Amino acid sequence: MKKVVNLKDTRIDVLSIILSTIGFGSLLYGFSSAGNDGWSDATVITTLIVGVVVIFLFVLRQLKIENPMLEFRVFRYPMFSLSVVLGSIVTMAMIGAEIVLPLYIQNIRGETALQSGLLLLPGALVMGIMSPITGIIFDKIGAKLLAITGLTILTAGTIPFIFLTADTPLWYIMLFYAIRFLGISMVMMPVGTAGMNALPNELINHGSAVNNTLRQIAGSIGTAVLITVLTNVTNDNMPGKSLMATNPQEFAQKALDASLNGMTAAFLVAVIFSVIGMILSFFIKDRPKDAVVKKYEKNEAES
Repeated sequence: MKKVVNLKDTRIDVLSIILSTIGFGSLLYGFSSAGNDGWSDATVITTLIVGVVVIFLFVLRQLKIENPMLEFRVFRYPMFSLSVVLGSIVTMAMIGAEIVLPLYIQNIRGETALQSGLLLLPGALVMGIMSPITGIIFDKIGAKLLAITGLTILTAGTIPFIFLTADTPLWYIMLFYAIRFLGISMVMMPVGTAGMNALPNELINHGSAVNNTLRQIAGSIGTAVLITVLTNVTNDNMPGKSLMATNPQEFAQKALDASLNGMTAAFLVAVIFSVIGMILSFFIKDRPKDAVVKKYEKNEAES
């Protein structure tokens, strides 16, 4: 491994650590709790407000101090900003679906947690196998075509989940889940690398930190949104409790249908995330490979 970024002996700003811990912690807790407690819950509203206010103070602090904990000036570079948005959208579509699908497999189909995990395993294997292959392709054709193709595959692989029924074959779920991850593997690394290549050397470490932080937040937001949609649609379609006493069998069937409606609605939102990402991918601008190589050769010469 060749050294890309020169290490610097910088002082840690204690106030920045406190603000980031409170701000991002409150925001993540608020979004994570919204899926279970609802957006109108007092704790959810309070933690979200606290998170937004403290993160705003954190950003102001970073823009004023000499050695910021997170350098938000990286967003001056359009390609980096676009890569963060795309990475966040893909993370939302990925993690949100990873939460909803096991609920379907275990609650609707009655499978065990182990069986649920095994059904999702091929998707993880596909991503692991494709990652080095995607890297080779990225070196040859750049990020734009890969991202467009990957997000198209992600969208096409998510659409079938809108039509889930209580009798959908398990191989169907396993196949299209793997297809989704094929698309994700073609987007995550190439788009992230293209965004880093757009930054000057001294901002690469800050760009990586900002990118990772926002993806974590995006994952929580995506999960909260999908679970909220699932819960609200399910509750709106749930039969009245009086039916349970008069006709338990019909109540059980309608309750099952209500849960299915909630899950398909959640996957519809995941499709919308994917489509937005696919549209944005057309705005990616590939940096010529020679320019990237010269950038790192210059950095190596300076070091």
